[in-house]
Amino acid sequence: MYIRKMQKPLISILTPFKNTEAYLAECLDSILKQSYTHWELLIVDDHSTDSSYEVVKRFAKNDNRIKLIKNEGNGIIEALKLAFKLSKGDFITRMDSDDIMPPNKLKVLATNLLNYGKQHVAVGLVKYFCDGGVKEGYKSYEQWLNTLTEIGSNYSEIYKECVIPSPCWMVYRDDLIACDAFNPNRYPEDYDLTFRFYKHQYKCIPCNDVLHYWRDYNTRTSRTHIHYAQNHFTTLKLHYFLDVDYDPKRTLVIWGAGTKGKLIAKILTRKGIPFEWICDNPNKIGRDIYGTKLRAFNYLKQLTNAQSIITVANKKAQKEIRAYLKQIDMKPVEDYVFFC
Repeated sequence: MYIRKMQKPLISILTPFKNTEAYLAECLDSILKQSYTHWELLIVDDHSTDSSYEVVKRFAKNDNRIKLIKNEGNGIIEALKLAFKLSKGDFITRMDSDDIMPPNKLKVLATNLLNYGKQHVAVGLVKYFCDGGVKEGYKSYEQWLNTLTEIGSNYSEIYKECVIPSPCWMVYRDDLIACDAFNPNRYPEDYDLTFRFYKHQYKCIPCNDVLHYWRDYNTRTSRTHIHYAQNHFTTLKLHYFLDVDYDPKRTLVIWGAGTKGKLIAKILTRKGIPFEWICDNPNKIGRDIYGTKLRAFNYLKQLTNAQSIITVANKKAQKEIRAYLKQIDMKPVEDYVFFC
């Protein structure tokens, strides 16, 4: 473990907001109650049409650590670029304007970064909350994500879902710049940044503390905006798989011929990247789609040195696939990735 002698680094908190007047006061109160007090909040209004700006303005008048800014462009990425450009912190973190920080969040993340040093990402456990109760899908995601974070193995399933929650990480400023900060105009922006942390081999620091309370509601941007549709996630995953983990000397295999499998096959075909395609649907086996013939799973036995993208969504089938791959000594990420 690397101990750096930086006693009280300034933490820059970057927070875009748009029409979150109902939640902003609670969010800002939670920041003001942080036990770690050496921070600045760069909070950017992304063209709100409600009274959100006025809410933040009242807080900013009472605490000069809160810097209220109006977005010069449009959207979260432009807001983050502007906030980062104006920030001065040694450490950089994000916060969502509708969420809540526990009082120890900044202290725990900063302490972990100081202890582990550069090329690390400090993360924490998350907990969803919702006035109408948290849905099972979000409970499942929370449990899965926290299991990874507790041991710092987040990247082991990076192609399944975003493994670093956008409002619960902290990095050294220099490290964020080195991986191109918020410059790529790719959505979902939090997942894209996670992939760049992974590409630059920044290690995730294990953590057992709940450091972020994630509010769920029907109009949350991640639920409603086209930038967060599933086809964007699949396209982004494939982009980084080809950039970071794909080995052209191996036989690439797509498992599954559903919506995701077809999208991946279409993109690979367009790029001229050869692949084999397997599925268990008798109505599709033997068919030619995008110029590639679909084969049954037992075709795998004829392949050597394969590298697989698995798009099978059925949970029971996923368990069986994992057990089979473990049996033949195939390793996650290195030999296969789950895209769902």
